[in-house]
Amino acid sequence: MIIVGLTGSIGMGKSTTSAMFADEGAAVWNADDAVHRLYAPGGAAVGPVGEAFPGVVVDGAVDRTRLAEALGRDDTAFKRLERIVHPLVAEGRLEDLARAEARGVRLAVLDIPLLFETGGDAAMDAVVVVSADPEIQRARVLARPGMTAERFAAILERQTPDAEKRRRADFVIDTGRGLDAARVQVRRIVETVLSPGWSSRRPGLS
Repeated sequence: MIIVGLTGSIGMGKSTTSAMFADEGAAVWNADDAVHRLYAPGGAAVGPVGEAFPGVVVDGAVDRTRLAEALGRDDTAFKRLERIVHPLVAEGRLEDLARAEARGVRLAVLDIPLLFETGGDAAMDAVVVVSADPEIQRARVLARPGMTAERFAAILERQTPDAEKRRRADFVIDTGRGLDAARVQVRRIVETVLSPGWSSRRPGLS
């Protein structure tokens, strides 16, 4: 099974692009969805996150607003949270991939916003970066409810710059040219990575 990492900065159209990969028959795994499940009642992260950040668990689930407030009060908080959540996310991802492979899935796409930031790109057969012009990105993000220029800037500070992502990618999808153009790019990538002569970026795999 070919494993492709899909990433991109905020506002680049990653969610829309991942849906296009699903339309092409790929099994899509979403990191944000995995975290939501971990924070929900009964989720494996509820207990340890509640211990690390008192007061953020409400009605048996992690309250993301309270967690965000706790993270904003402590410069070391993000690292503490990552040490709790990342191993749980990785464990669930491996289980989901094993099930997909058992079903005979040929291509799995892992939608991971912080793929480069966490070093996850090293485990991928290929990395696809979703990108667009900065003006398009800014307009998309600031159109979101509750978003401000200051919050947008803070999010960008935690993400690898788009130019660096593009440089490190195996494939780049430009979403600034419209949905139809993006679909064509997605289809070409799927055809490429599933072709017999294509080689993985991971040593020893093809």
